[in-house]
Amino acid sequence: MTHSPVRFGVLGTGRITRRLIADLQSTPGASVSAIASRSGDRAKWSADSHGIAAAVEGYAELLARDDVDAVYIALPPSLHHEWTLAACQAGKHVLCEKPVALSAAQVSEMIAAANSADVRFLDATAWLHHERTDQFRQWLTTTGPQEDSAKAAAKKDDLFDDESESDDEAIPFRLGPLRHLSASVSFPNPFLDGDHRLHASLGGGALLDLGWYSAGLIRFASGVLPKEVYAQAVMRGEIVARVSATMIFYDELTATLSCGFDTSTRKWFEIAGTDASIVCDDFTRPWAEKPARSWVHEASGKVHSFVPPSEVNVPAEPNSAPEGGVPVHRCLQERVMIGTLVRWIREGAPSGQPAPWNAFHEQALHTQTMLDALDESIRRKQPVSLG
Repeated sequence: MTHSPVRFGVLGTGRITRRLIADLQSTPGASVSAIASRSGDRAKWSADSHGIAAAVEGYAELLARDDVDAVYIALPPSLHHEWTLAACQAGKHVLCEKPVALSAAQVSEMIAAANSADVRFLDATAWLHHERTDQFRQWLTTTGPQEDSAKAAAKKDDLFDDESESDDEAIPFRLGPLRHLSASVSFPNPFLDGDHRLHASLGGGALLDLGWYSAGLIRFASGVLPKEVYAQAVMRGEIVARVSATMIFYDELTATLSCGFDTSTRKWFEIAGTDASIVCDDFTRPWAEKPARSWVHEASGKVHSFVPPSEVNVPAEPNSAPEGGVPVHRCLQERVMIGTLVRWIREGAPSGQPAPWNAFHEQALHTQTMLDALDESIRRKQPVSLG
């Protein structure tokens, strides 16, 4: 069956839109029909720059268009709640940039509005859609008491090369019950003057921006909320520049979180069980010109290097485009994410099964709930219970 493309309208013309507009235009089943800004001149400049047919002055005017089926909301976080609710009321599906909103209460209202209007809602947390993340999901099924194991194809890598098995070998292992989770996301002095991330009133600061990734990873691995958090922050004027936090879960699981705008680039995690640990040094986005790698450290001391199935039989370095071009990556996580939303829009939920978007809604809501608790702990300078 042939489907017409899902036509996206873009709310916002900031720098964050550039990459995702290209991904929207390159994903099968999706197109970009309009872009809106508060300024007509700004909208026209962006439309011309990206080859978009319609430039629209005003976000409400874009939502009223009949050539827009879905919207990508790339506005400052302080505006996500308002314009998601408006989009749902207009019957438009929503892809919303992260952090989804300023509070868990807002996220809950956004999800409820989408469900009430029977439109699809997805937060633009692209790493959750990477092929490698599917491996992590599989490995996380081996944390129970049963003698279960996961297998994945190993691939030699320069790091730990002396301990890697031969290419294509499937290595069984199990994590065992989870004991500790750690996630760190940071990069130094990244912003130009006027960037919304430098203004607390717009949802700026490292906790909401980068904490969305590190808290999201901890929730992804644990599958639940912690029972208590304790966070401390380094401030830069009105915004949080760096956060360090600890978390305590039920069943003796603990976690540590770090994020910051004043620290060298980090995007790594460790998921530690009783029998093995998963380590990844670029979970938010694979390093340029590197495979989407990860490692498993077994309790015995063995270390295995893994890549997703599609990368097993390709060179360690991605093939390069023509001179001056962009290296080719096997899994383009933003396009997979967009394709997932397009599929939900076209197909809806499978008959007799839970809607596939429910798990992503819960992930987003729990991530924001954790960030709310961390923010409260920073302000109160004491541990905060989540019940």
